[in-house]
Amino acid sequence: MSIPFIDLKSQQLRIRDKVEAGFAAVLDHGAYIMGPEVGALETRLADWSGAKHNIACSSGTDALLLALSGLKLQPGDGVIVPSFTFAASAEVMPVMGAVPIFAEVEHDSFNLDPNKLGAAMDSARKAGVTVVGIIGVGLFGQPANYPAIMDFAARHDLWVIDDAAQSFGASWHGTSVGQLAHVTCTSFFPAKPLGCYGDGGAVFTDDDEIAAIIRSCRVHGMGKTKYDNVRIGMTGRLDTIQAVVLDAKLDIFADELAARQTVADRYASILGNLVEIPSLSAGATSSWAQYSVKLPKGHDRDAICAKLGEAGVPTAIYYPIPMHEQPPYKQYPVADALGVTHDLCARVMALPMHPYLTEDAQDIIASELRKVL
Repeated sequence: MSIPFIDLKSQQLRIRDKVEAGFAAVLDHGAYIMGPEVGALETRLADWSGAKHNIACSSGTDALLLALSGLKLQPGDGVIVPSFTFAASAEVMPVMGAVPIFAEVEHDSFNLDPNKLGAAMDSARKAGVTVVGIIGVGLFGQPANYPAIMDFAARHDLWVIDDAAQSFGASWHGTSVGQLAHVTCTSFFPAKPLGCYGDGGAVFTDDDEIAAIIRSCRVHGMGKTKYDNVRIGMTGRLDTIQAVVLDAKLDIFADELAARQTVADRYASILGNLVEIPSLSAGATSSWAQYSVKLPKGHDRDAICAKLGEAGVPTAIYYPIPMHEQPPYKQYPVADALGVTHDLCARVMALPMHPYLTEDAQDIIASELRKVL
């Protein structure tokens, strides 16, 4: 029997009664878009993170677009972003006429390397691009080193966005994701540690002006009413039904984060002599959105994944091609050769990860991986 890569069914058993009651309430009041459940969810999310403002929206990508609008990104502006990331982190700049500047990541954390930000700035200058901000990414669940990134940003008068699509629920030295950068964005895609049953996202910030612009842009740039348009905006609202799901999942989120850490700890104990296991930076926690290992150099990753699949062990590759080598992005500045990024793209492989992964299933995964290696 195949082991699920992500187990949403077991999770649903814990929350189904509350979800169904919430759905019934929405059907009764009929406020399907931005109903009262959305405002209540925003309050809970702000309380969870400690951020002053939370603005729920239609997806993690839209959260980034709204954040960039709130930060007043202009066409031609440069934004530093890691090349080892999902497309959404980079595509939001060209969509707004701005320029992504691709930077290097750390080999152990998979996240933006603060020591390589200067090289990214140099590449931007050579291309005649003025850098105005940085988007870090909490890849696989661990936040980037935002104190160091924020220090660099302060010295160069830059803003910082935390793309926490995978890392919401994590922290850095006791500070929760949502407070680590000027603006934080997350995704509620169903596979995320906190996911809904469709698309959804949210933006966190302590800045009143940024929050006001984001709330306006979320509904077509509205002013005092939705027919009073004071800026260019978009349709970025969260469905009320999705707020119901997220509210129910927040009830068990802390418990699930603890369970994910238990799964990660056990993976480390049984896989450490087979592959390079992910490690946490000192003082960091992770939401463990994925458990990505690094295969030994020289192994045929595609063949390994295929054999594991035949044995009922699903895998995934996050991410096989760096962003700066994807056809739509080859024209944009790149900091140096990005050797770490290339090495990770060639060697990473994600194993099943969710709060309901049993020890027996982990033993099977380890056994099958040992066989194929």
